Amino acid sequence: MKSLQLFFLITAALILIMGCTPDSNQTTHEPGSDTPNIVLIFLDDAAYGDFSPFMEIRYSTPNIQSLAEEGRTFTNFYVPQAICSASRAALMTGTYPGRNQLFGAHPPKARGLDTQFTTMAEMLKENGYTTGFFGKWHLGDQEDTRPHNRGFDEMAGIMYSNDMWADHPENPEYWGQFPMHYWKNGEVMIDSVTADHQKEFTTWFTEESVDFINRNSDGPFFLYVPHPQPHVPLFVSDKFEGKSGTGLYGDVMMEIDWSVGEIVNALVENGVRENTIILFSSDNGPWLSYANHSGKTPFREGKGTTFDGGIRSPLIISYPEKIEENTVSQNTFFSIDLMPTLAELTGSQLPDYEIDGTDVWDLILGDDGTESPQEYYAFTNGQDFQGVMSGDGKWKLHVPHGYRTSPVGGRDGIPGLYQQAEIDTALFDMVHDPYEKVNVIDEYPEIAERLLRFAEEHRAKFFED
Repeated sequence: MKSLQLFFLITAALILIMGCTPDSNQTTHEPGSDTPNIVLIFLDDAAYGDFSPFMEIRYSTPNIQSLAEEGRTFTNFYVPQAICSASRAALMTGTYPGRNQLFGAHPPKARGLDTQFTTMAEMLKENGYTTGFFGKWHLGDQEDTRPHNRGFDEMAGIMYSNDMWADHPENPEYWGQFPMHYWKNGEVMIDSVTADHQKEFTTWFTEESVDFINRNSDGPFFLYVPHPQPHVPLFVSDKFEGKSGTGLYGDVMMEIDWSVGEIVNALVENGVRENTIILFSSDNGPWLSYANHSGKTPFREGKGTTFDGGIRSPLIISYPEKIEENTVSQNTFFSIDLMPTLAELTGSQLPDYEIDGTDVWDLILGDDGTESPQEYYAFTNGQDFQGVMSGDGKWKLHVPHGYRTSPVGGRDGIPGLYQQAEIDTALFDMVHDPYEKVNVIDEYPEIAERLLRFAEEHRAKFFED
């Protein structure tokens, strides 16, 4: 009898203990767990060749170089549209512009990204992350589409590009109707941004980011830092003015490099660097009509086109002990893949509707030639569908479209003039001809046929009623 009573007591105790034990399938966020913090630094119009890990430069970016040495540099990273709002919406939602219907660059007071689409911040916040945004939003300038209502616990910055103000070089009368506000945590802190304010933007967003890290290092956090620079008009603080010796653009890039160093140092000082994944990239390529106030790319054309000078962006990912240090990858993936990849990495729940990106963690970790989960990627310019790339990045097909080219005359913040050109259906071998110079459609009819089929399927799905 005593043995039976003892059995029941032990059984009851085990049930009680098991009932208090977290489900092994649930994500927990205890300090020191493997759930990573995420820092996403996303520049505006920075070119592929603006940083020393990618090309030789005449100014110094030691912190970005160190970030590359601590992680992996990706030479074949793309955005699906080389224009501000569309690029950011794709990044934040994992969807093509054709699905989320955010094309081009939205002006002040625009509706922006429809709230039916979940942002990366909303996804991570639902999973217990503290979220912070400091920089340029450009995904909506109405009450329910600004960042404080799109998943960010803390925010500070501007709602659209820094040239959309009364000092616009081409149309100041129009833009002067919309005084640029500086927001903080859902409230306007500066009614009308001036040049003196813009000079401090990089410093302010860096200080906000460091403070955010200092206060939230005991739990998982998502820090999104979309700097307004080096989008024109260029501004730099007094501490970096003239420092590069190469002109204002170099000064701006050195200040951005300083910002990266400050953020990394904050992670180190708070003991969370090892458990933080840092992603550093740009929304698209350089705005070439601004000449000495734009960056440089070795690829064809620039911002506002679907050639690689527009849609191929620099990318560095650093995640200590997970991503091999000081390595370079030629694996191809697009910004739409980052949201589902981070969802898998953090155990977060993706939205219940179809998204276009896929988990590419194996590509990020893998050797060159790791098989891509995507059959193809599509690219657009505004609402104009312009072609597809094979999932492995080896082939790129343009369907017939117009594009801007050969800007001349711009200097010191005044844009030059573009010429207009046309391209017919064209296939490029991106392994041997990454500069898209030689149309090889006649030499590879089977590849062209396959990509044309993908192009028609994509057009029918997103661009035809």
